[in-house]
Amino acid sequence: MAFTMELCPGGNSFGFSKFQPSVPASMLSGIRQRTQSPMVTATSVLATKFDGGVMLAADTLGSYGTLARFRNCTRILKVNDQIAAAASGDYADYQFLKSVIDQKIISEECLNDGFKLKPKSLYSWLTRVMYNRRSRFDPLWNTYLIGGLQDGVPFLGQVDMLGTAFENDTLATGYGAYIAQPLLRDEYEKKAGQLTAEEARNLLSTCLRVLYYRDARSFDKYQLATVTAKGVVIEGPLKVDSNWEVAHLVKGYE
Repeated sequence: MAFTMELCPGGNSFGFSKFQPSVPASMLSGIRQRTQSPMVTATSVLATKFDGGVMLAADTLGSYGTLARFRNCTRILKVNDQIAAAASGDYADYQFLKSVIDQKIISEECLNDGFKLKPKSLYSWLTRVMYNRRSRFDPLWNTYLIGGLQDGVPFLGQVDMLGTAFENDTLATGYGAYIAQPLLRDEYEKKAGQLTAEEARNLLSTCLRVLYYRDARSFDKYQLATVTAKGVVIEGPLKVDSNWEVAHLVKGYE
């Protein structure tokens, strides 16, 4: 007897059948699984729409528990010329799904039919993958932000580890959902949704600075992805401009 682990829902339809390993049942006894206890994790991802595109930002720290262990864990993925994706949560699960997405894009390129994956398609596909793994009680411990241009219109969506998904003009994961999202939403609404690329960049930089001050799992180096009609540009690592001279004025943390 062999145990077959399906990587994704509808395995054959996505072309992943050859990546399904067969593990003898005898090898499964005594195996200690770590999938429900993420080892190396990454914190917030921030994103906002702007006039003509979408911008995403994420720092490069991989935390080993509470230890700031790995300082160069990039988490923003260029999927194609009109999609960028970023993830928070378990870094190993992100690497796994990144390899699956990469193979999906290669398979599409091999068709050479003139069609490209669109943001909403990837967003919908991710909901099925995440919900499938959650339903098997073996979730991929991540929250994804998908940004891109859907037929020329900026698109921004979020998918969590349960497969729950929604779209919004500004999004943040992790601790950023509590202290960065209000800042993003406030500035976006003040500009009536007409942020320029420079304003979006400054806004994300400000939010990352706040997170660096307040989130113990954040880092001062980050990547910035910009999706426009010209394509996807990922910059970084960039550095947060911080100032700790006011630290002695903060009360309640002694």
